[in-house]
Amino acid sequence: MKKLVILGGGYGGLTVAKTLLEGDLPSDTVMILIDRMPYQGLKTEYYALAAGTVSDKDIRVQFPVDPRLILKYGEVTSVDPESKLVHFENDDPLSYDWLVIALGCVDKYHNITGAKEFSNSIQTLSATRKTYQGANDTAPYGQVTIVGGGLSGVEMAAELRESRPDLNIRILDRGASVLSPFPQKVQRYVSEWMLEHDIELRSHVSLSRLEGGLLYNGDEIIQTDITIWTAGIQPSPIVQQLDLPKDAQGRLIINEYHQLPDYQEIYIVGDCASLPFSPSGQAAEAQGEQVAEVLQAVWKNETPRLGKIKLKGVLGSLGKKAGFGMMGKRTVMLGMMPRAIKSGVLWMSKRHFG
Repeated sequence: MKKLVILGGGYGGLTVAKTLLEGDLPSDTVMILIDRMPYQGLKTEYYALAAGTVSDKDIRVQFPVDPRLILKYGEVTSVDPESKLVHFENDDPLSYDWLVIALGCVDKYHNITGAKEFSNSIQTLSATRKTYQGANDTAPYGQVTIVGGGLSGVEMAAELRESRPDLNIRILDRGASVLSPFPQKVQRYVSEWMLEHDIELRSHVSLSRLEGGLLYNGDEIIQTDITIWTAGIQPSPIVQQLDLPKDAQGRLIINEYHQLPDYQEIYIVGDCASLPFSPSGQAAEAQGEQVAEVLQAVWKNETPRLGKIKLKGVLGSLGKKAGFGMMGKRTVMLGMMPRAIKSGVLWMSKRHFG
């Protein structure tokens, strides 16, 4: 039997698996999906779990049950493209004929001393559980500091305000405003919402060191009870180890079929792939569908014909009653409507994958 191995059961990897199960899978091929956990965690909702406004179970999606799909749980330590082997922490290596690397991302700490040791993450489900405990164990009127004013930082702050109205919450960002890649209209709306809900916004903050509850911004020392890190991402350490061409963000360079040019049996999906847009669950799903198309064409000895990936937009929440969004490049949405749309997208995602 030939083996298609998928590393990672997130948005991209699970989309590859489900698309192939819904289509054609050769009778001489077995599909193996590898993940740490026996379910997908909906990563775009981890901020809500960390804040305590949803339960752990609310953001899980069970993997498909199908005789053509083997589920394997474990910690991947490395990939050897020359030998076509995946290595594990406490298991024998696994060989493959085709490999999909969809391992997602980890926090990027920008070489800031103590950032990893003294901050809390929402990048993995296990880390988010710890962040939930730390944030919700903070004493009344304690100080929560969120480092990074991008989408994750803004959603984290707003959701935590809804969960814990007693806490002092601040966002620190290097830029001039939260959500700096978004249009000015969105930045203004979100900044005003934050101020109305007593969330402190600090711009042009460049941290050099974290030490317990002390954050060093030049000569200034900022005190906090808990720090939550949302100040950047980078590809999985497994990808970082691969000595292959990468872009400036450390993502692997791929060809038009999402393959590594030098190892065309390996497909890179999601946050690990060098794409012309920012990493997102939406992009990973779209790419996953195309990878499934390419594999089906390869198995039929046909030339794949792929269209250009077009993303629908970006949605963000400000608690459960407000939000913001960008549809296409120009259409801005503010208020209850984008929040309602985001809830609908989440419901559809859970229904589709579940």
